[in-house]
Amino acid sequence: MRKVYLVGGGPGDPELITVRGMKLLQQADVIIYDRLVSRRLLAYAKPGAELIYVGKEAGRHRYTQEEINRLLVEKAGSGVVVRLKGGDPFVFGRGGEEVMALRRHGIEVEVVPGVSSAIAVPALAGIPVTHRGVASSVTLVTGYTAERRIDYASLSGDTVVVLMGVRSLKKIAEEMMHTRSPETPVAVIEKGSMQSQRVVTGTLADIAEKAERAKLSPPAVTVIGEVVRLRREFL
Repeated sequence: MRKVYLVGGGPGDPELITVRGMKLLQQADVIIYDRLVSRRLLAYAKPGAELIYVGKEAGRHRYTQEEINRLLVEKAGSGVVVRLKGGDPFVFGRGGEEVMALRRHGIEVEVVPGVSSAIAVPALAGIPVTHRGVASSVTLVTGYTAERRIDYASLSGDTVVVLMGVRSLKKIAEEMMHTRSPETPVAVIEKGSMQSQRVVTGTLADIAEKAERAKLSPPAVTVIGEVVRLRREFL
């Protein structure tokens, strides 16, 4: 039987992978993994497992998405094949494209959801994305806009969580100030869930300058909304 397991590795801390995901890692004959996957997770692979790195970042792609799709099709049937992705495969992880490519070739896919950094990283930094009386809705959006333009000014939701947006922070903040107060609180969380995590807080008016001064770099999660103020009480 040709089958691939599409596994979410969680937000970074290897202890945050699901039990099902860990069991599959330990059984895997082939593990095809992304840049944001904790290398400590790979230590759970059994001896002799084939480890294939297909990480991508802006401007530097070891494999294109089409090449990754072909690799998955090629490796399917080579024992237990795990496609290990950071966070959750279906939250800006292009997991849907990989499922569709495998299905077109008659290959079975089992999706193992992961803990998404969009929710977990703010929580671990002391910021709940919803809170009664403060925020009853959340909008998730990507800050990587190469494929289509996003109208940040029109985003709804009491809380807005931006993934992959640290390099576009100035533009995002400027656009959002067309419809939100410049004093709207913002937090940028670098390397969330890891021991090296850093958090910079500010407002839409000054967060880009503060993040630049702190030299924050990807991966980072940006939280915009009144829930950011709760961090003072939660930590």
